[in-house]
Amino acid sequence: MEDIEGDRFSLLRFYERRARRILPALFLVTTICIPFAWMWMLPIQMKDFSESVIAVSLFASNILFWQESGYFAAVAEQKPLLHTWSLAVEEQFYLLFPIFLFLVWRFGKDKVFWTIILFTTMSLALSEWGWRNKPDANFYLALTRAWELLAGSLAAFMVQARGVKSSNTLSLLGLIAVISSFFIYDNTTPFPSVYALLPVAGVILLILFADVETLAAKILSARIFVGIGLISYSAYLWHQPLFAFARIRMSGDPSIYLMGSLVAASFFLAILSWKFVERPFRNTNIINRRVILYGSLSGLVFCVVFGYFGYKTNGFKDRFEMLLEGDVGHLAYHEFIDKEYFDCEPSHLAQNALTWEGFLRCKQTKKGDADWILLGDSHAEHLFLGLAEARRDKNIVFYILAGEPYLGNHQYSKIFEFIKTSAKTKKILLTMHYAARVSVSNDLKDGFADTIEYLQNLGHEVILVGDIPSHEVNPEDCVYGITLESVINYCSIKRSEFEQQRDTYEQTLNELAKFFGVQYTTIHEPLCNNKICSMVSDNYVLYRDNNHLNIKGSRIVGKYLASKMSDVSDNNRIR
Repeated sequence: MEDIEGDRFSLLRFYERRARRILPALFLVTTICIPFAWMWMLPIQMKDFSESVIAVSLFASNILFWQESGYFAAVAEQKPLLHTWSLAVEEQFYLLFPIFLFLVWRFGKDKVFWTIILFTTMSLALSEWGWRNKPDANFYLALTRAWELLAGSLAAFMVQARGVKSSNTLSLLGLIAVISSFFIYDNTTPFPSVYALLPVAGVILLILFADVETLAAKILSARIFVGIGLISYSAYLWHQPLFAFARIRMSGDPSIYLMGSLVAASFFLAILSWKFVERPFRNTNIINRRVILYGSLSGLVFCVVFGYFGYKTNGFKDRFEMLLEGDVGHLAYHEFIDKEYFDCEPSHLAQNALTWEGFLRCKQTKKGDADWILLGDSHAEHLFLGLAEARRDKNIVFYILAGEPYLGNHQYSKIFEFIKTSAKTKKILLTMHYAARVSVSNDLKDGFADTIEYLQNLGHEVILVGDIPSHEVNPEDCVYGITLESVINYCSIKRSEFEQQRDTYEQTLNELAKFFGVQYTTIHEPLCNNKICSMVSDNYVLYRDNNHLNIKGSRIVGKYLASKMSDVSDNNRIR
C-alpha cells in the first residue's frame, strides 16, 4: 500500500508490475488456443470463443460469461477460456482499488481502514442477497466478490501496523479452515456467500499469525508447495484449455486416465511458461518498460481483431461445407418468433420475462387475453411456434422461466397471480426439460400436484406434456462436422436411451394424470421409431442445440401436439 499512497508515479509502477505478471502468459495461452479452436471448433463454438478472446484481453470475461450463463449457455466444460472469469474479477479489483487508495489516503489510514470495512460488509451482504436472487450475477461479478479481496487488504493494514505474529494454534486453525473447505463444500454450496468466510478467514489467520517459526509456515514453505506456488498462475492458465479442447475433440467424456495426463501436461506447460515467459518478463533488466507497453498493446489489438472477425463471420463458418439444411443455434428461432408474434400480455409479465440477446422470451399469437398457456421452461418455449402455426384459431402464449413451473416456486408467483385474476377459462400446458430438472429435483410429483389442483380449482383445463429426446452431440456436427453417410447414426440415440430419459418422469406424470383426471400427452413420436430417436429428418436438422427444437423441429412436434390435443374432450377428462 505504501507504493501507491503518495504519488502517481508509484501508482503507475504498480500497474506496470501487474502487467508484467499477468499479461505475457495470458496472451501466450490465448494465442496458442486460437489455432486449435480453428481446427476443432464448430461455427457456434468458434463464435462464442471469439467473443471470449475479446473479453479476456479487456479483463471483462466474467461479465461475458455471466451474460452467457442462462439456460442456453454452451457447455461450460467446452469453453477454453472460461476460467479467466476469476482473473477478470481480480484485475478489475486491482485496477480500481489502488485508485481508491490514492484518492482517499490523504484523509488518514484510520478512515481508509474503516471505509474498507464498510465496503467489505456491503459486498458480503450483497453476495448473501445475490446467491438467493441472482445466482449467476453473484457468482461472476466483482461487486459480490470484492469482499474476499478486501479482506486481504484489511489483513495487509494489520500486518503493516503490528507485523506478522507467531501463533501455532491460530495459524494451524487457519490452515485447517482452508483445507477443510475443499472437503466440506461441493458444487451445490452457494458462492460467494457467508460459506466463503471459512476459507477466507483461514487465509487471514495464516497471513496474521503464520510467522516463519510456526508449524503452518514450515509446512507451507516446503519446496513442493513453494514450487507449486511459483507455477500456479501458469498452471491456472493452461488447465482449462487442455480440458476443454479434449472434450471438444471427444464425443463422450474423457477417461480418468486422459484427464490425469492433461493435469500432468498442464503442470509441464506451466513450468515452461513460468521459466521462459513469466520470469523474464518480470525482470526489468531483461524486458524493459517499452517492450511491455508495445507488447501488451499488440496482444490487445490482435485479440480484439481476431475476436471481432470471428464474431462477425459467425465463427468463420466458411471453413466448413454444409451437409444438411436447418438452423442451429438459438438466434434464428428467436428472431423468427420476435418478428412474427406479439409481446406477451399483461405488460408487467413481459417486463419481468426472460430475455436472450435482447429478444423477449414471452410471446403470444394475438393481442388480448390468451386462450392457451404454455407454462414451463425453455422446453415449453420451443413448442410455441409449431403449436401457434397449427392452431391459428387460438390465442396462444408462453410464459417461461428457468425454474420448475410449480405453484410453490416464487419465480412463477406473478404468473400464477395473473392466472388467478383472469376471467377467461384457459387451457394450460405444463412441461419442462424433465430429464435435466428431475434428475436433480425429486419434487416433481408434489410440485405438479399442487399446481394442477390450484389451476383446476380456478376452473382452468390442465394438460401435462412430455418431452423430446436429449442428445449428446451438437447439431452443428450434423450440419458441418461429419460425412453425410454417417449423419443418421451419429445424430441419433437408441430408443432405449430415450426411454431411460423418459423413465425419470413418465410414471409420475401418468400417476398425476390419472389422479387429477387430466391428459398426459407424449410428443417424442415424430422424432423416434422403434429403434432410434434422431435429430435429423429428410436432410433437415430439427434441433438447434442438443435438447431444443429449431424452427422446423418446432413445426413438426408442435403440429403433432396440436393433433393430440384435438382429441381432448371439453371437460378435459381422459378415460
